[in-house]
Amino acid sequence: MISFSVMAVVFGVVFLAELPDKTALAGLVLGTRYRASYVFAGVAAAFAVHVALAVAAGSVLTLLPQQLVHALTGVLFLGGAAVLLLKKDEEEEEVRKPGDQSFWKVSGAGFMLILIAEFGDLTQIMTANLAARYDNPLSVGIGAVLGLWAVAALGIVGGKALMKRVPLALITKIAAVLMLGLGVWSLYEAVA
Repeated sequence: MISFSVMAVVFGVVFLAELPDKTALAGLVLGTRYRASYVFAGVAAAFAVHVALAVAAGSVLTLLPQQLVHALTGVLFLGGAAVLLLKKDEEEEEVRKPGDQSFWKVSGAGFMLILIAEFGDLTQIMTANLAARYDNPLSVGIGAVLGLWAVAALGIVGGKALMKRVPLALITKIAAVLMLGLGVWSLYEAVA
């Protein structure tokens, strides 16, 4: 059964955590050089694969005792908040423009870039934690993939304008505070 409240929480957390990530900048660079719809198709497919893997891993965690799961997810959320607060800003990397801009070449490049860059990334680990926490893999999966797709779309189509209006440091701090809150709540549930 789908829970819209779980989807909304997961969407918000994943969206804010992914927005300042390097893949949003990579999507921006690819989107300025290639047809946006081709780039989005590849990036969206890669994010769907990552969410499926994360939700599967999180679903396995639900087989453990609840207190252990809450403690584990609490520690991982706190670690994720620390990573967001301590990470340094990364500069955009220059991407060369190949001669062939066919759908398969461009979407394949976007797919491979995200698949490799995001494997084991903070949002993938966070999605697994959320799947374990809420024990609702479908709602978590939908919320996470929509959050990632929204960031990809913003990065590809209008990321540069957004970054000029909203400081990246502020977005990162909001995501860190949300993860900190989820971590503290999970640890509280583990000991309560």
